[in-house]
Amino acid sequence: MIFFKLLRESFLFANDSLRQNKLRTFLSLLGVTIGIFTIISVFSAVDTLRNNLQKSVNKLGNNSVYIQKWPWVMNGDSPWWKYMQRPDPKLREFEALQRLSQTATAMSYEINIDNRVVKYKSNTVEGAQINATSQDHDKTWNFELEDGRYFTGLESRAGSPVTVIGYSIADDLFPGGVAVGKQIKIMGRNVTVIGVFKKEGDDMFGNSDDKQILLPLNFAKSIIDVQNSNYNPVIVVRGKDGLTDDDVQSELRGLMRSIRRLRPEEDDSFSLNTSTVISNQLDIVFGVLHTVGLIVGMFSILVGGFGIANIMFVSVKERTNIIGIQKSLGAKSYFILLQFLIEAMFLCLMGGVVGLGLVYGGTFIIKGVFDVQVVLDIKNIIIGIGTSLTIGVISGIIPAYFAARMDPVEAIRSN
Repeated sequence: MIFFKLLRESFLFANDSLRQNKLRTFLSLLGVTIGIFTIISVFSAVDTLRNNLQKSVNKLGNNSVYIQKWPWVMNGDSPWWKYMQRPDPKLREFEALQRLSQTATAMSYEINIDNRVVKYKSNTVEGAQINATSQDHDKTWNFELEDGRYFTGLESRAGSPVTVIGYSIADDLFPGGVAVGKQIKIMGRNVTVIGVFKKEGDDMFGNSDDKQILLPLNFAKSIIDVQNSNYNPVIVVRGKDGLTDDDVQSELRGLMRSIRRLRPEEDDSFSLNTSTVISNQLDIVFGVLHTVGLIVGMFSILVGGFGIANIMFVSVKERTNIIGIQKSLGAKSYFILLQFLIEAMFLCLMGGVVGLGLVYGGTFIIKGVFDVQVVLDIKNIIIGIGTSLTIGVISGIIPAYFAARMDPVEAIRSN
């Protein structure tokens, strides 16, 4: 009961301070509001970017290893001249891995052919991204179909002229119509559409299945040299459930070195890339951004904290007589201290709530203008509110201490 009485009186004192000194209180709370707004905004922006980038990474699939010429992550010390001299993954290496691997549950050989023209009667799509792949592409990558199906094992082995196309390409070639069953012209050959990828939009890397055309690798062999380095050949290996990336990579490294007859002292002539490599880099980058945002926000809150401390010192001075009367009537020092401390915390909490409200309102604006779903995580809300309460304690403890230490007789006599 004493606590709730104390809380009620502190609230009333804080409310009186707000009403009687609106401009002074507003200017003092502004620093806390800006600080909390900055912290939550930066954290939310970082989390939003991190979430969208992670969605792009997740499309690569978990427990998948990409055997390629180049590593995905390089720094200033990376021996790029050595990478340039490496051979591309070959079909014979892919076939050897299929026979020898014990950790793979699926494996595909894939090439990428950019900027091709696709036609259907008078409709044309330019800049299409064509991927030619072996049968297990649907097991090594994550994707969904809007209509139709993926090509069968027989179609893959026979090199049948069939294709799965992206949603945007289907919409451009067959506006308002059905794509499945129609024949389109790709690289001078007629190909039957058997499936359409589900619409997904561009990810943070600018990639999307909406603009992709998928062909059986054996069909592409009849048109182009699928092992040409210009097509960026890659072997994708999906590890068995229960195995870690390290388990799969360890086996693949040994098999690839054996297939390429590398001596023990020789470096790998290939790269084993995984989605975790990108995720780890993202963790480092966004960890730095979080820290920078926190530092910038803390400077703003520090200014607001000084403003709150100033309000509390003025409040103690204005209520010296009341403090003297309360103490003369038996109020304990801790009662006076908590009274002013709770008032400071209440004022800072108001600034934090206003800052949080601005961020929350901003999420709707960004969603409406840029069509981006902002991540306002409960963790960031707790950090923001917790920080404002902490600043309230730090800002109010010294004024509250001075108020609690006052001599009641001297306090009553003061004007």
